[in-house]
Amino acid sequence: MSAADSTPSNRLASSIDPASAEFRQNAGEMAALVRDIRRQEDLITLGGGPDAIERQHAKGRLTARERIRELLDPGSHFFELSLYAAHGMYEEWDGAPAAGVVTGLGDVAGRRFMIVANDATVKAGAFFPITCKKVLRAQAIALENHVPTIYLVDSSGIFLPLQEDVFPDQDDFGRVYFNNSVMSARGIPQIAAIMGNCVAGGAYLPVMCDTLLMTDGSGLSLAGPALVKAAIGQEVTSEELGGASMHASISGTIDYHEPDDRSCIKRLRSLASAMGARPRAPFDRRAPEPPAYDAAEIGGIFSRHPTREYDVREIIARIVDRSEFDEYKAEYGRTLVCGKARIGGFAVGIVANQRRHVRSPGKQMEFGGVIYAESADKAARFIMDCNQALVPLIFLHDVSGFMVGKEAEASGIIRAGAKMVNVVSNSVVPKITVIMGGSFGAGNYAMCGKAYSPRFIFAWPTAQYAVMNGAQAAKTLVEIKVRQLERGGKTLGEAERTAITESVTRTYASQMDPRYAAARLWVDKIIDPVETRDAITAALEAASLNPDVQPFRTGVLQV
Repeated sequence: MSAADSTPSNRLASSIDPASAEFRQNAGEMAALVRDIRRQEDLITLGGGPDAIERQHAKGRLTARERIRELLDPGSHFFELSLYAAHGMYEEWDGAPAAGVVTGLGDVAGRRFMIVANDATVKAGAFFPITCKKVLRAQAIALENHVPTIYLVDSSGIFLPLQEDVFPDQDDFGRVYFNNSVMSARGIPQIAAIMGNCVAGGAYLPVMCDTLLMTDGSGLSLAGPALVKAAIGQEVTSEELGGASMHASISGTIDYHEPDDRSCIKRLRSLASAMGARPRAPFDRRAPEPPAYDAAEIGGIFSRHPTREYDVREIIARIVDRSEFDEYKAEYGRTLVCGKARIGGFAVGIVANQRRHVRSPGKQMEFGGVIYAESADKAARFIMDCNQALVPLIFLHDVSGFMVGKEAEASGIIRAGAKMVNVVSNSVVPKITVIMGGSFGAGNYAMCGKAYSPRFIFAWPTAQYAVMNGAQAAKTLVEIKVRQLERGGKTLGEAERTAITESVTRTYASQMDPRYAAARLWVDKIIDPVETRDAITAALEAASLNPDVQPFRTGVLQV
């Protein structure tokens, strides 16, 4: 048998030329963006900076990231989430790197946990508005995927200057305790370790967990000594009010009393090791096999320039096991590529925007990255098939939106788009979204954007979020601004128009940047394209902890 005969029939072919000028340009641009992302991440992980880290050490305490490193199994990887939370925000308060809390997935005693660790080097671990939302996002992931959770508590509570944006709403501070209660009721284990401050409303988080540890020198109370004196005139020390010894021997609030951080972490690992195994999800998984093609080539294949074409199958070939892909309706609705494959051994269904233009005899050219009626119909049926077969879904975004115009409307684009949105909304299998390039308008919705509850959502450094692409939006916004000024009686010269255009373009471009989205938790993690396969695998491993899959129903569909 020849080598050609032994190649699987569903192996994706590749015709990439790494020596071509376009490949080298794309690769260079992606590498520069990844380096910039990594530099910023290095700064963020310093938290409050070297001086604040030294102050934490002077108290005999580890930093949040040091605690996590000691907690995790040796040699295992911490899959950090929401690192860019609060990026570029709260600058009037000198910022809040990573929102003052570290969250992510990691292995403890051979079991996968969600870890939530307050960073006391950032404003004493105080909760800013986005800090609450970051903790809630971590809990939402834990809740939806049945991931047991460990909280490393070291926080002074709500950041009082912004208390009105932290306290009262449905997705504010109180929702954290609501989630504690719901997770416990659903049998999702939660362990909390108080390793520093834990006062006021924040005191409820650890106490509402299943198991509670506390170290000497930490404090757990509804009010500190100063507030107690002001409120009732009682003078009391922090240790008498809420120290570990008091809660261990008098109030009985804590379950384990530990002398210091390292002893506490050893106890956490011991407790985690005693947890029993639970049923897993019914999704099929085999031993993973690497792609036949090098993932390092993805940066050269992908182009962020809207006028350039690329074949999304070349990217899929560098993500999926053995580069094998069973493409669904390959000759129909070709601006969306759908098919089944394996990633990290898991069987998955992939829905990907195709950026190559489709040229068919006797038909108008279809533009890559645009969803047409046929594409939406195909994708809707494929997504229903994946739900029927219990196959998780992966969405790869580089979408300009739905086609518009007379012909598109006559083809039933609204009907087909509504059907696709319906089945994405009602999907019961895990959905994982990767924003590779553009994610514009209703295309974001149909491709399972944030509003459609993907279990995880990742973005490449080339990702762009907006209602429409930058050039179109900037032109529209400039015209609106100019008309407003002219209605006010101001006559604008060419130089003033140019200045307005440049200002609007800069602002819009900054808002499309994936860091802007990640700062606001629209994205769980910005990843190097080379990491796409690993990120999806980590997400699928978390999703596989939840054995419950609800019946699939769509309601009334437009047909």
